[in-house]
Amino acid sequence: MRMFLGEYQPNITEGSRIALPKKLRDQIHGDEIILSRGFERCIFLYDKEDWVNEAKKQVESPISDLKTRDLKRYMFASASESAIDAQGRIVLPTPLKMYAAIDKRTCVVGAGDHIEIWDADAWSAHLEKISAQLAAE
Repeated sequence: MRMFLGEYQPNITEGSRIALPKKLRDQIHGDEIILSRGFERCIFLYDKEDWVNEAKKQVESPISDLKTRDLKRYMFASASESAIDAQGRIVLPTPLKMYAAIDKRTCVVGAGDHIEIWDADAWSAHLEKISAQLAAE
């Protein structure tokens, strides 16, 4: 089982590229990945094999349920196949980059079964919010 861990701050280079940290890249089988709209205004990055497994769960869910249909729309409409280049970089598609409000500073976060790509300031604010909520419980 893959386990994506850690927090990294790669910068965006020309052409909307970011270098995936080696520790995360080493967990990905091959060079094919799927990028999609994540929750809380970040970008989800899945190993293609993991994406297929996750997608199967959604496809097998009953289409008669409104929440299921909306989740499928959310998940699949923004999804984009991509590849890791020879230098370990990926290109962030413009629509996803705009959705996550990513400019120059990013935070790449291992989230267990997937990777999240955040605008650095948005991640910092979200992490503070999470910390406050967990401390209050």
